[in-house]
Amino acid sequence: MTAVETLGIAGSGLIAAGLAACAARSPGHRLWARSEASAARVQEAIARHCDRLGAQYRPENVTITTRLDDLSASTFVVEAIAEDMAAKTDLLALLQRNLRPDAILVSTTSSLCIRTLAAASGDPSRFAGLHVFNPVPKMRLVEVAFGQEAAPETRRRTIDLCLWLGKEPVQVPAIPGYVVNSLLFPYLFHAVEFMHRHSMAPEMVDACMQMGAAHPMGPIALLDYVGLDVAVAIGDALDLRVPSTVRDLVAGGALGRKTRRGLYPEDHYRPQPAAG
Repeated sequence: MTAVETLGIAGSGLIAAGLAACAARSPGHRLWARSEASAARVQEAIARHCDRLGAQYRPENVTITTRLDDLSASTFVVEAIAEDMAAKTDLLALLQRNLRPDAILVSTTSSLCIRTLAAASGDPSRFAGLHVFNPVPKMRLVEVAFGQEAAPETRRRTIDLCLWLGKEPVQVPAIPGYVVNSLLFPYLFHAVEFMHRHSMAPEMVDACMQMGAAHPMGPIALLDYVGLDVAVAIGDALDLRVPSTVRDLVAGGALGRKTRRGLYPEDHYRPQPAAG
């Protein structure tokens, strides 16, 4: 399948970098970062992803910019910033000012209201929710959600884009959390409460679920991988009871794997000395 869209990605985090790398087998894509430092970090991340994906994925096919209006030539603009409603609606409002008449605007939200985001986009007929999973180059599923006002052309092009990116799109209800997070996060939070109630070590809980339920990653490790700050944001958006221990860790700056401290102790994330 040949590229039919040029992506403009607003964001420079893990999801943005992963999407950019998946698109990098054709030229003409752009990614916006807020600062020069963020631009440098995301450029390195895209290059690493492309090295792993293979020679046909070329990081030079993605232009990194710190000017938001540089995305205006893109046919598909992806908002991929933090899971915060105010931040997302503000950015969507800015993006829609310079969109091409035929451009589609999507959000990578995993838990926020599609209707509210579609309204902020300025044209709900050309808006969609596109929930990709981290690490983006490896994870095949994309949950795709459309509001009632989404045009048939928007629906078709969004599905085609997912397929071109090498993903498996599944259309899901346009509800906060979609399918995966609606079912996953109550389980993850319950696992934390269970661990503390029974004074279990995190690796023991994870080992049971990996070996007994064939999960590739246990619930405690998964929360640390997702990021405890992200987990709290998703839990609050879904009106779930977030364990106080998770909130306390976030308040103390322990966000999981990205800070090398979370539900797992700090020494879990320290590099192990080489044998011999």
